[in-house]
Amino acid sequence: MSEREVTKACASSPVPAPTALPGKVSMKERVPQGKAMSFDLEEMSTIARTYCEMIESVDAGQSNGHWLNRLAKLLPRLHAAIKRIESPRVTGEHVLVADLDARFELYSHLRDLIGDNDSYWMEFDTTSDEQCMSGSLADDLTDIYCELKHGLRLLDDPSTDPEIALEGWRRGFKMHWGQHLVDAERHLYTLEAKGALAS
Repeated sequence: MSEREVTKACASSPVPAPTALPGKVSMKERVPQGKAMSFDLEEMSTIARTYCEMIESVDAGQSNGHWLNRLAKLLPRLHAAIKRIESPRVTGEHVLVADLDARFELYSHLRDLIGDNDSYWMEFDTTSDEQCMSGSLADDLTDIYCELKHGLRLLDDPSTDPEIALEGWRRGFKMHWGQHLVDAERHLYTLEAKGALAS
């Protein structure tokens, strides 16, 4: 898949983003002129870009184990970065509308690359048939990618307050992609323990 095809999988929500968050001072008002990001947001955005670039650049020519090993090292850094950011202060539904066809294409691409290492058991799986494993690393990675990419698009838009992107990541982590991150970390840890990841 080309980078353009991959990034189509996570189209922005058609709901317009607010220009400021209720009850919060915008990041532009908090930091001095010329410093667009706090340290936490800068670190989070750097890790998010690294993750998205890894997803966009992976292809069939790369070693499956080597690529997954790099992800296994990056995901805990992503987890630590988002946890260092304070909890969301606003309530409401977290909505991210994706191009479902493009998202499925990305998921299928990752699933094919990951191969036999994709599926894993979830706590509610009750059968011993491996065909019934309900967890999918490709699905986890795709959903994390879509959430992070959406925030990066907001950060790259000079007309958008960076705090909007940060708040979206906070809320999305709490309501959706945080579970995918935990599941992916756990599965990659299991693969590493089994010696299935290249050093």
